[in-house]
Amino acid sequence: MKAAEKIKTLEVKSPAFSDRTIIPPVYTHDGRNINPPLTIGNIPHETKSLALIIEDPDAPRKTSFVHWLMWNIPPAPEIVEDSVPGFQGKNDFGNLRYDGPAPPSGTHRYFFKVYALDSLLKLKAGASRSELEKTMATHIIGYGDLTGLYGRAL
Repeated sequence: MKAAEKIKTLEVKSPAFSDRTIIPPVYTHDGRNINPPLTIGNIPHETKSLALIIEDPDAPRKTSFVHWLMWNIPPAPEIVEDSVPGFQGKNDFGNLRYDGPAPPSGTHRYFFKVYALDSLLKLKAGASRSELEKTMATHIIGYGDLTGLYGRAL
């Protein structure tokens, strides 16, 4: 993140669920497995692109399990349901797409992290999370997140 400048706080919400509430099954592996709609407010006027990381920090055997990586998203106030508005990276399922919640047990947290960037990223589709984070590190001018919950009934 930019050290010399203050990172602005983005307002990340979804019309499908509120912060720290249950993600509807349609957006999970138990449903249609499509991305939920997101709204992004307070985007700095100098934003050239957005990046998105969706992760599950409660996944077993990993520090955090990546469900979706995307960058070079136009700086618009929403990401619509079942859409691909940018370049996609490889998630931890091994896919270049959104893969929704599929917890093996218990209720997990899913962090929808949105970054406002001061440039488009020179990064090819299929990049890893570490490649995305390294490439965008000096370009972040805004950040916000939304947390959803999901657990499977036994």
